Parts: sequence; structure tokens; C-alpha cells
Amino acid sequence: MMQCTDSVVFLRDIRLYAFHGVMEQERRVGGWFVVNVRVHYNNIVKACETDDVDDTLNYAVLLDIVRKEMRQPSCLLEHVAGRIGQSVFSRYPAVDAVDVSVVKENPPMGSSLHGAGVELHLINDKSAG
Repeated sequence: MMQCTDSVVFLRDIRLYAFHGVMEQERRVGGWFVVNVRVHYNNIVKACETDDVDDTLNYAVLLDIVRKEMRQPSCLLEHVAGRIGQSVFSRYPAVDAVDVSVVKENPPMGSSLHGAGVELHLINDKSAG
């Protein structure tokens, strides 16, 4: 029998236009963001054997989660990333952890930089609630 000690389903470099920022103008005008999601899911072995999408995390569903949360304007990228993680846990309770990064391209900081953002490593505390 095959064992898997760690597995990740991921979406890399999702580029979306959204309306997040501390300044009101950022939330009104919007800007480009890049999101990365890595979902740690150790129940993936069944999908390795069955070749059935119902036995894994469907990355199209993960993309829908990211798009939905990115459509909701927020002041803080921490809030956006936290909502993405919580939505993944709600949709897929068996998930062990989620890594989420949200980067604002060309933030209005008076300096030339490619982006500023946050990275979260979230653990699904299955003992709570």
C-alpha cells in the first residue's frame, strides 16, 4: 500500500484585478494582485489510485474560492488572505493547512517596487468547534 507523508494542491500566480487597500482611493480605483495558494491535503492517495477528481481537491473550486474572496474589498491583505484560508477550510474540512500569499503589484508607496504583500501559513484546528 502506498503512503504519502505530505501532499499539496496548489494554484500559482493567479493575477486578478481587485479593490483592496487602506486608502479609499485604492478601494475605489483598484489594482492588480497576485495570489498563491498551497493546500496541504494528506488524503490525496485515493486520487492517485482512482484517477477521480472527486477523490482530491478540485483546483477549479480553489480558484473559485480565491476569485470570490478577492471580489470583496478589504483594507488589509491579511484579511483577504485569512478569508481565503477560512473558505478553503470550510469547503474542504479534511485539509490540514493552507499557505496563502496575496501581493499588491505596484503599491502606492512612493517608490518603485514589484509588489508588497502577506504570506500566511494557516493550520486547520480540527479539534475546535
